[in-house]
Amino acid sequence: MNLFADIRELVVAELETLMASGALPSGLDLSAVAVEPPRDKGHGDMATNAAMVLAKPAGMQPRAIADALAAKLMEDPRIAGADVAGPGFLNLRLEPAAWQGLVRDVLERGTDYGRSTLGQGRTVNVEFVSANPTGPMHVAHARGAVVGDALAALLDFAGYAVTREYYINDGGGQVDVLARSAYERYREAHGLSPEIAEGLYPGDYLIPVGQALKEKYGDSLLNKPESEWLADVRLFATDMMMQVIRDDLAALGVAMDVYSSEKALYGTGQIEAAIEALRSKGLIYEGVLEPPKGKTPDDWEPREQTLFRSTEFGDDVDRPVKKSDGAWTYFAPDIAYHFNKVQRGFDELINIFGADHSGYVKRLKAVVGALSENRVALDIKLIQLVKLLKGGQIVKMSKRAGTFVTLRDLIDEVGPDVVRFVMLTRKNDVALDFDFDKVTEQSKDNPVFYVQYANARVNSILRKARDAGLDVSDATLSAAHLAHLGHEAELEVIRKLGEWPRLVEIAAKGHEPHRVAFYLYELASEFHGLWNKGNDDDTLRFLQGDTAISQAKIALARAVGVVICAGLGILGVSPVEEMR
Repeated sequence: MNLFADIRELVVAELETLMASGALPSGLDLSAVAVEPPRDKGHGDMATNAAMVLAKPAGMQPRAIADALAAKLMEDPRIAGADVAGPGFLNLRLEPAAWQGLVRDVLERGTDYGRSTLGQGRTVNVEFVSANPTGPMHVAHARGAVVGDALAALLDFAGYAVTREYYINDGGGQVDVLARSAYERYREAHGLSPEIAEGLYPGDYLIPVGQALKEKYGDSLLNKPESEWLADVRLFATDMMMQVIRDDLAALGVAMDVYSSEKALYGTGQIEAAIEALRSKGLIYEGVLEPPKGKTPDDWEPREQTLFRSTEFGDDVDRPVKKSDGAWTYFAPDIAYHFNKVQRGFDELINIFGADHSGYVKRLKAVVGALSENRVALDIKLIQLVKLLKGGQIVKMSKRAGTFVTLRDLIDEVGPDVVRFVMLTRKNDVALDFDFDKVTEQSKDNPVFYVQYANARVNSILRKARDAGLDVSDATLSAAHLAHLGHEAELEVIRKLGEWPRLVEIAAKGHEPHRVAFYLYELASEFHGLWNKGNDDDTLRFLQGDTAISQAKIALARAVGVVICAGLGILGVSPVEEMR
């Protein structure tokens, strides 16, 4: 049950009735009519903008429309009040029974309560992490991994068919640097002093790679020119680093459906095919770009190049795809990779990028629009930096990585559930402080603890009820006499449960998984508030002398636990049944 959607259907039906009767002009577009929670709880349970959005096309005063609609809505048994406010907003109050029925619906549907058909029949590709395979993942990668994985789970919950994808950047010069760095560790494994020149990767994480190279090749690569060992060492080191990355992702609870290789695009005709697809549309030409203002980018040169007409799709300038010497630019394999995605038939593409990739947003959106003839939407979510704090001081680096704190360091310190939840306590485009002291304290200021504590309290209620001999199975609780849940504090908790299906759709449409974490904190706050009120008001305690009353109140607690578990499932966090 999506009560907000149900009441919107009622509003639309009554507007259609008013049009049929002549009270409103016929043929009005009702698509902009919304029903949502009012900004001020004192104004009611729901509010609709119907009169405001229809006034101009109807040629009527908003209040006249609102008054007519209010009279019709009052005929529905779920509506306890319909009050016109201000210029024409309509505030609605629902009968308690309408809210109480939600508890039964939650218990009957379980963690599927709130699932949506929003994305039914649509496929979406979520590309995330895509870290260079030159070392273990760092903290910024951790945030991107969590956001991407939670977004994929959210879209799945909203009815989309989702593919999680990792793009391996193994075709550029950075993997040659990796090979040279690993070769020095290979020399070190033979007792030689490694020469970690400037520009090479200094981290200790390459020591095992050097040892593994020794086990495979013995001393056969020593004293050979780079041209004879570079390709083999590059492939070997890349494969080992990708295994480290896969293991780290698994420790975080992330499983990819597809790993795509940049290297596989070269020499296979895929880049050429993608460029030819654009050329056939008249979007590739030979030309000279105007010199850029300010800093000169790497892909600009004052000579004729092969260019993509990205300005026709909203970009600031046309983009080079081939240099004057015939070599592909960095953009060319990106075009081929996204052409491959378009050809696989996805309806939507989502890329999770680090904030340092902001310059790629317009050009990638342009090329996807061009290749798909604007059929496929591309959304790029930029992940801002994470600052680690401990004891009020910034945590700067890992001994193992040499220059940064690794994802595995973070997981080993606080566990994957804490990492995942905390990474979603801010919107992706806002910088995040990860304070080790805060995320381990047991207080309301720690959202991980606060939400988990709510679920633990629900389980405590259930254990005590069973010890008292009460049947608290979901089947029994869903049949409870829910009219006993009449106190305003109880109804407030139910109203928050009623927002869950709506929240799922809003978050899925906006590609905003952080909204789930925010909602869970708000739901936990409502539930803790009800628990605390029971300390002063015996009638609000979950266990009462009357079995029927107890089961109704326990049904509400259980419903809270169900929705918390559903939300945590989307976030990839395991619910805690008992706090220690």
